[in-house]
Amino acid sequence: MNYPTIEDAVGRTPLVQLQRIGAAEQAARGTVVLAKLEGNNPAGSVKDRAALWMIRGAQARGEIKPGDALIEATSGNTGIALAMAAAVMGYRMVLIMPEDLSVERAQTMKAYGAELILTPRSGGMEYARDLADKMVAQGKGRVLDQFANADNPRSHYESTGPELWEQTGGRVTHFVSAMGTTGTIMGVGRFLKEKNPKVRIVGAQPAEGARIPGIRKWPEAYQPRIYDPAGVDEWVPVLQDDAEEMARRMAREEGIFGGISSGGAAWVAQQVAAREAGATIVFVVCDRGDRYLSTGVFPA
Repeated sequence: MNYPTIEDAVGRTPLVQLQRIGAAEQAARGTVVLAKLEGNNPAGSVKDRAALWMIRGAQARGEIKPGDALIEATSGNTGIALAMAAAVMGYRMVLIMPEDLSVERAQTMKAYGAELILTPRSGGMEYARDLADKMVAQGKGRVLDQFANADNPRSHYESTGPELWEQTGGRVTHFVSAMGTTGTIMGVGRFLKEKNPKVRIVGAQPAEGARIPGIRKWPEAYQPRIYDPAGVDEWVPVLQDDAEEMARRMAREEGIFGGISSGGAAWVAQQVAAREAGATIVFVVCDRGDRYLSTGVFPA
């Protein structure tokens, strides 16, 4: 008998309806808000999908083989997912991450056996990405490059999008996602638009001054190459306080313990729901809130 492996546990995550936040007003207008629980993936985030697809894709193309060193700049979740996938598939994983990101995420990467390089907070993800490129040029490994790798959005086109279509019975009218590497919103958006061009794709971006892990607005020189603005119908800016408060409310009122970017996406979904009637709005709970306990966002 062939039993499933940890790789087989990636995807097919639950889709659940919010029961309390805005529910009465939404029910009166025939609108529902649904949360895709990506924290249920084995390494705890939506990035499990992209990590698996990127390594498998590079292997299939003969670009890498087990035993090789892989290098990636990451704000956390992609690094954790890649560390998990590399452990299963036999790769050495070197992760480059800004030093101010949460302790839990760094410790989790190390638990999977990854080597971690911390970069100055002042340099942000841009510095980390530049260092990854420099290390590749020095022959220290290969970058999968979540920001330019077509296997990132492909993972969502081939898995997340079809799951959402099936789980909603094709009734989804709005898809809301945090925008970081943009792999999720690009892949899911493309799939849903092919199924129904009327589906609205809504991106959550940080408001001026907000620093929300997993939600980014990139300088032009660092814009992810996988990103096509034509694939997004609307961009909604999210304040730091709104994202954090919604993350707390999701845990207290809905029993959904997600991270700060998930709070941002949930906040945007509520803004969309407030103006729509007869809508089925889906947003992504990108990861689990226990990765942010040391940040002080959740009360001790």
